[in-house]
Amino acid sequence: MKLINQITPIEEDFAKWYVDVIINGNLIEYGPVKGTMIFKPNSYGIWENITKVFNEIIKKKGAQNVYLPLFIPKSLISKEKDHVEGFAPELATITKVGDKKLNEDIYVRPTSEVLFAQLFKSEINSYNDLPKIYNQWSNVVRWETTTNPFLRSTEFLWQEGHTSHSNAEEAIQFTEDMIQTYQKFYKNYLALDVICGKKTEKEKFAGADTTWTIEAMMKDGRALQAATSHYLGQNFSKMFDVSFKDQSNKLVNVYQTSWGLSTRSIGAIIMGHGDNRGIVMPPRIAPIKVILIEVLANKNEKVKEISKQILELLQNNNISSKIDNSNKSVGFKASQSEIEGIPIRIEIGPKEIEKNEVLVIRRDTLEKYPVQISNILLFVNNLLEEIHNNLYKNSQKRLKENLVYCNSYEEFKKLIKQQKFVVVPIVKDSFKWEEKIKEETLATSRCILVSNIFNIKEDKCIMTNEVTNNFVLFAKSY
Repeated sequence: MKLINQITPIEEDFAKWYVDVIINGNLIEYGPVKGTMIFKPNSYGIWENITKVFNEIIKKKGAQNVYLPLFIPKSLISKEKDHVEGFAPELATITKVGDKKLNEDIYVRPTSEVLFAQLFKSEINSYNDLPKIYNQWSNVVRWETTTNPFLRSTEFLWQEGHTSHSNAEEAIQFTEDMIQTYQKFYKNYLALDVICGKKTEKEKFAGADTTWTIEAMMKDGRALQAATSHYLGQNFSKMFDVSFKDQSNKLVNVYQTSWGLSTRSIGAIIMGHGDNRGIVMPPRIAPIKVILIEVLANKNEKVKEISKQILELLQNNNISSKIDNSNKSVGFKASQSEIEGIPIRIEIGPKEIEKNEVLVIRRDTLEKYPVQISNILLFVNNLLEEIHNNLYKNSQKRLKENLVYCNSYEEFKKLIKQQKFVVVPIVKDSFKWEEKIKEETLATSRCILVSNIFNIKEDKCIMTNEVTNNFVLFAKSY
C-alpha cells in the first residue's frame, strides 16, 4: 500500500502515527495552554453526532438535560473525603480574581458529583420525586501531568449522567443498564468491540461503591477505558443530606449513580480503526459520509451537473455529503479524503459519465466500484452498512485474537510484553499485587470479568497461589 508522506507508519511509531493522523486529518489545533486543544469541524462534527445519538438513547431512559456551574467552592467538594483525595492532584484552583484574593479557593470542576448532590437535595422531598435522572453535556478540567489529544487532555468534553433512586436495587440495576448501553453504543455507532467488567477496589472511581467499565483494544494492543458507570450508593447523599420521605414517612438517604462518555471516544475511533493512510471513520458517526470529487469539471459541464444532482440526492436522503471544491489536484483531494477517513468517495469524470456511471471508493478497504448513476443511492446506503459491519468485525477479531488467559506470573509478563489483553486469576484483595504488577510490567488492572468467557470456574492466584474465582483483565493502557 502506498503511504501518505505526512504520516509515520503505524508499525514504526504508533504514538507518532497517532499525532500525525490527528493533525493531518484536520481534527485539532493545539491550544495556547499545555494539554488544551481546539476542536476543528472534523472532530467536533463527530462529537455533535455522538451528542445527537446518545441524547436520544438516554432520553428514552427518562433522562433530562441540565447544566451545572463550572466552579465549585473548596468547602463543598471537601465534604466528600474520598472524592476530593481522588482528584486532588488534578484540581485546577482559582485563588484570586484580578488583584483581589478570594476568601475561599474555587475549583474548576473535574466532575460534578457534589454539585448534583446539592441539586438533588433541593429537589427531592418524597418517594414520589424518584427516580430523578439528570444528564449534562459539559466540559471538565483535570490538570494531567502527561497529556495526549483526546486521550488525556487538560480540558475535555463529555456527558455526565446522575441519578437518585429510592432503593439500592434500582440504582444498581440502572448502573449496570448504563454500562450495557455504552457497550451497545460503541458497537452500533463506533463499530468497536469492548470488554465489560467491574473495576477493582484500587481502580474504582473515588467515592463510588462500584465502578463498571468498558475497555477497548487499540491497534497497538493497549487498553482504552471507553466509558464508565458508577454505583455511588449513599456515599454522597449521606454527606450532603440528600434524603426523602418514604411511604411510611421515614427519612431515607437516596441511592445514586453517575455515568459518563467523553471525547476520548474520538481517540478510540482513530486508534481502533485508523491505518497508514489516516483515519477510518465509522459511517454512522462520521460528520461527512460521502465526498464527491469532480474530474475535469472545468472542461465538462456535465460533470458539474451530475455531481450536483448526486449531492442533492444524497443530502435529501439524510446522507451527509459534500463536493470538494478546492483548487487542489484530484489526486490530492482523494488522498486528503482518505487521511480524514471519509467513508465513501465518489469520483465523477467525463469517461464515467459517458457510461452513465461514477466511480465509488470505500475508505476501509479502498476497493473501487463502477456504479450506475441511477443506482447510486441504493449502492451508497448498502455500502455504508457494509463498511460499518466490516469495521466492527475487524475490531472483534483483533480483540478475540489478542485476549488470552494464563495462570503463571512468568507467562503473564511475557504476554504483556507482546501487548496482549491478559486475564489472570488473582485474589480479590489484590491492591498490593496490582501495584507490584504495574511496577514490574507497566500493566494495570482494567476490570474484573463478570462473564466466564474462558469457561474456568476457579484457579490459583498468580501472585499468592490461593484458589480464587476472581478473574481480572490486565493490559498496558492509555
